[in-house]
Amino acid sequence: MADKTAKQPKKRLLRALAGETLDRPPWWLMRQAGRYLPEYRELREKAGDFITLCLTPELAAEVTMQPVRRFGMDAAILFSDILLVPRALGQSLSYEDDGPRLEAISEAADLRRLAARAAGIDLAPVGEAARCVRKALPDSTVLIGFAGAPWTVAAYMIEGGGSRDFQDAKSWMFRDPAGFASLIERIADATLDFLAIQIEGGVEVVQLFDSWAGILPPEGFVDWVIAPTRRLVAELKRRFPLIPIIGFPRGAGLMYERYAAETGVDAVSLDTSVPPIIAKATLQSRLPVQGNLDPVLLRLGGAAMREAVERLCEAFGTGPYIFNLGHGVLRDTPPEHVMELARVLSAPVA
Repeated sequence: MADKTAKQPKKRLLRALAGETLDRPPWWLMRQAGRYLPEYRELREKAGDFITLCLTPELAAEVTMQPVRRFGMDAAILFSDILLVPRALGQSLSYEDDGPRLEAISEAADLRRLAARAAGIDLAPVGEAARCVRKALPDSTVLIGFAGAPWTVAAYMIEGGGSRDFQDAKSWMFRDPAGFASLIERIADATLDFLAIQIEGGVEVVQLFDSWAGILPPEGFVDWVIAPTRRLVAELKRRFPLIPIIGFPRGAGLMYERYAAETGVDAVSLDTSVPPIIAKATLQSRLPVQGNLDPVLLRLGGAAMREAVERLCEAFGTGPYIFNLGHGVLRDTPPEHVMELARVLSAPVA
């Protein structure tokens, strides 16, 4: 844990990431900028397509700012998308009503279709969006950047989009570990470039989303979640030693503890399946934790949500804690429920 006697950063979320226990938790929400907000839907329609929205700095900055203006979170998360990385490597990308579409790759020979490193010109607008947001944010609000972790990005690249079980990705992983490792390394290099552009643009924290970590067996989790994340975190810390890194290995279950111990991340974000009593003993005793309200409770609102929020704050309140969801905001969540959450989290501690 961080030395409590050391000088602490002033922003509440940075203080929690530095290991400080606060009177109330700082908070933000995964997918807080997006489709549940009417102002987002209006801007999305004007942009014409999702990639244009992500890569037009003024538009991406406006989407990033929308929830902060409405609800006053302690952090804004830069509006972007994890699949801009494979696009920058030369893989075709489009978005349909049911999700992303990529030109699938299936074997090591397909790597010849990809660039050796991400095309910086394709990612530069993301850094410019970060600069725009930093100018507009309140002084107390942190700007978070993010990327997909290598395993999760690889899974999308191989499947050509989302999947229920990612059979093709796992098949390549089992069939050709050396070829699969080449893909993971290519993605990790591009992810480093993607995050560096965001940090140089002004983000103060980064989060690695490993959304499909939980579908791997333990040995696969070690090889394709922990090991690439550890290498990526080490290089980020070498280049940007003051930038905290939050890891989110969704569905990791019993592997959460090993992930926290071996990757070098500064904090872990908890999915909805992690019991607070276990996380407090095995994770929060080691590093700050973030999470893990069920997004359905936010969509529901009312007493059930308030009681769950209070239980989480009580469970994690004696250590460094950032309030968040266990996954992203659901698209049909009423904005009024997010405002209700903001009031609960800003209330004085009894």
